[in-house]
Amino acid sequence: MAQATIIGSGPNGLAAASTLARAGYAVRVLEAAETIGGGVRTHESTLPGFRHDVCSAVHPATIASPFYQAFGLDQRVEWIHPEASYAHPLDGGRAAIAWRDIDRTAADLGVDGAAWLSRLRPLSVHIDGVVDFTTNQLLRMPRDPMTAVRYAIRMLDQGTPLAARTFRTAEAAALMSGVVAHANSPQPSLAGAAAGLLLAAYGHAGGWPYPRGGAQRIADALVADIEAHGGTLETRTPVSNLSTLDWGDPGRGDLLFLNTSPRLALTHPDVPTHYASALDSYRYGPGVAKVDFALDGPVPWTNPEVAKAPTVHLGGTRAEVWASENAVTAGRVSENPYVLAVQPSVLDDSRAPAGKAVLWAYIHVPAGSTLDPTELITAQVERFAPGFRDLILAHRAIPASSREAINPAEIGGDISGGVFDIRQALRRPVVSPAPWRMPMRGVYLASASAPPGPSVNGMAGWHAARTALRDAGESVTLENLFG
Repeated sequence: MAQATIIGSGPNGLAAASTLARAGYAVRVLEAAETIGGGVRTHESTLPGFRHDVCSAVHPATIASPFYQAFGLDQRVEWIHPEASYAHPLDGGRAAIAWRDIDRTAADLGVDGAAWLSRLRPLSVHIDGVVDFTTNQLLRMPRDPMTAVRYAIRMLDQGTPLAARTFRTAEAAALMSGVVAHANSPQPSLAGAAAGLLLAAYGHAGGWPYPRGGAQRIADALVADIEAHGGTLETRTPVSNLSTLDWGDPGRGDLLFLNTSPRLALTHPDVPTHYASALDSYRYGPGVAKVDFALDGPVPWTNPEVAKAPTVHLGGTRAEVWASENAVTAGRVSENPYVLAVQPSVLDDSRAPAGKAVLWAYIHVPAGSTLDPTELITAQVERFAPGFRDLILAHRAIPASSREAINPAEIGGDISGGVFDIRQALRRPVVSPAPWRMPMRGVYLASASAPPGPSVNGMAGWHAARTALRDAGESVTLENLFG
């Protein structure tokens, strides 16, 4: 039996491992950390009983992913489906809410309701077409060309200076800018608009759900499937040099998958010069600086509607959000930064002791920044929720400079696997019809540094595994492996 070794146990690595184990390979997963999951881990980082997500927390892309739909993740994990996908508070007690019901959202936005509907209803109604276009290699004909064209037009609308003229009210403009700012890119930008529009469309299609008990549940479900098909997983097993790794014999069909930064491939003894040069020039982006808060009760938002949304974007007006994100691009951190916050315990009572709460929050910072973001984040939350500071029982800050030690794939604190702009959407890490295949025999890239890029959708892992199986003469589909 041929074997497959997967380095890294993030969601893409586990997706590849599950695929290969089901295809009959002897699978082993090697993880440097003490626990499995990479970006989908949950642990008690502050106080006993307070469970915080290490990286990703809310998962609209997971539910919509073709891989996870075939895998049946919705049957293996209990999901919470909020009626409010995300919220964006403003000064003076105002707030904009992206309800799962797009008509309710539009009604709340008043004079901007029609503009919101015209941009997002066609994408949310045809979300399968958007997902097909955005979760596969771009060098192919989309299955739903009309939806792909609509999506591209909306990118131009929101990714250029035209975006400043889209909405007339501060609420609608902030609601869109807050979701676009997830991309950790200059504002406005085409890549940022692409990411934000996809997230916003999810918000009115399947919503922004999250697993009860934390993101770890996603990893646990994949681990159970891998082990059920004979695979093994080893923690505390760092791999820093492929030339010293015994991963079998590629001549007999053994495979190696990197659920890591592509930099690790530079240590392979047979890496060609041209490929090494391409990996050397692959760019990494700004980092994130995160704080986990254990709270004595729920966040006291001035606008009580904000408490209905597990995901909250803090940063004020569109102009303030843009200024904050563009400061990061210029190598600075704004005094009033854009904060991406998640309050999972508003709907998940398993995340904190009775009557208590957890808050997960991060800001974007220059790569490798040593900044402790605690005070900046606390002040921004306090701005929209006076009294928040008094509820803090404990906190743990994770600067961007520390993230690589937690997850080696996060170079300089970049949680996206490399800059995600238009250039690197196509060149990820090289321009190729099958960018998951590396030029060393039997070696494949299965991480966010390969298409479709960042997001917990498992698709890079699936594409890498399917490419390897096809190279071995096996034709596989999601349906025949997981159906």
